[in-house]
Amino acid sequence: MAQTYTPLASTTVSGSSTTSVSLTSIPSTYTDLILVCYKNDNSTDSRTNIGFNSDTTTLYSSTGLLTYAGSATSSRNSSRSIIDDYTGGARTSTGIFATTIYHIMNYANTSIYKTVVGRQGSNDTGVVDNGTAIVTGLYRSTNAITSIQITGNGTPTFGAGSTFTLYGIKAA
Repeated sequence: MAQTYTPLASTTVSGSSTTSVSLTSIPSTYTDLILVCYKNDNSTDSRTNIGFNSDTTTLYSSTGLLTYAGSATSSRNSSRSIIDDYTGGARTSTGIFATTIYHIMNYANTSIYKTVVGRQGSNDTGVVDNGTAIVTGLYRSTNAITSIQITGNGTPTFGAGSTFTLYGIKAA
């Protein structure tokens, strides 16, 4: 089945850093969404978390696997107010760019819960989170996703030059 990626929204952090970014007014005319976060991690905690529709209730859960420095760790969280991202962690430096890509499946289907797969590769040599990671998440709501909130664990997290781009996937 052929797929077409259509750019829907993009925002770039300019000037000062920020701890959150929102992408709103997402149309319901696509099958899936791809969110590409190219982050200038301006904090010593590079994790990125996502939520939907400004919903901060405990309808989210996630499972993650992180490999770095020759070892692997996993974690599981449920009944959370966000999808926890395991694609980063403690850093010894700031200002390092990293890319996280989320695939949000069946985001407009009002009959099912929403599932997310995220992945990141980091090459921050000499620090703890030099490696790869994957996270799977579940948003236990049948509401169509019309907005995405992207937050970080650090204060501030996203430095100048961070870009967040949302694509729609239309099944052929």
